[in-house]
Amino acid sequence: MKGLLVILALLLTLIQPANAQTAPPRPDRDPVLVPQVSQPEVRVRQGFTGTELLLFGAVLDPRGQRGSDYDIVVVLKGPTEAIRIREKEQIGGIWINAESTDFRSAPSFFAVASSRPLDQIVDERTAAIFELGLDYLQLSPSGLIDPEAQAKFTEGLVDLRRRQGLFKEDMDGVTIKERVLYQARIQLPSNVTTGLYTAETFAVSGGQVIASAVADVEVKKVGFERFVEVNAQTRGFWYGLIAVMLSIAMGWIAGRLFAMV
Repeated sequence: MKGLLVILALLLTLIQPANAQTAPPRPDRDPVLVPQVSQPEVRVRQGFTGTELLLFGAVLDPRGQRGSDYDIVVVLKGPTEAIRIREKEQIGGIWINAESTDFRSAPSFFAVASSRPLDQIVDERTAAIFELGLDYLQLSPSGLIDPEAQAKFTEGLVDLRRRQGLFKEDMDGVTIKERVLYQARIQLPSNVTTGLYTAETFAVSGGQVIASAVADVEVKKVGFERFVEVNAQTRGFWYGLIAVMLSIAMGWIAGRLFAMV
């Protein structure tokens, strides 16, 4: 009997530390981002000249500390698309298409806003992982391509879309108030592609991304533009036929009017 009691006592001493190890973990001490967008839905109508998005939110610290040092980076990315980039070459005074490359997933729109210059916030490795900046876009070229040629075509694509207002960086575009509230303004031009846009916000401290959150923005056509887009996609043959007939009719009418003058 005494031997049985001793064995039970030993088992209890072994069970207690095991129970202590399986206790609930301590609450998460990382900050929590609560992002919001001023226009979750952007409607593109006839005469659309662009719009400004206000991306704002709060950084909530579970420990209740207001004085924590955070930097904020906001990345607004449009739908990805396959694209072919061609290089122009002058031969005999004539510009012709030369080399080309294909990218499988180039963003139709890409904008970055940060509270400070990115090279003061994160290192190159972190920037590459999270695509923080135009220099770190992951465009996924298709096929085998020389690294130098890939860099050349990537720079060409970025430069082209910069001039179109579709790629942009603002290294002082995020304001932070009382270490809690932040806001950034990003301009959408009139030539934006419709689809689902993602606004991803990153909280950075000590060169590390310590929290992130995503808010969605839908850009869609409405009214007559939407009607034309839907019919072009779902009734391609009839849409093309009607477009040709309208072109012929307009040409005939224009010819008759000029003949009467």
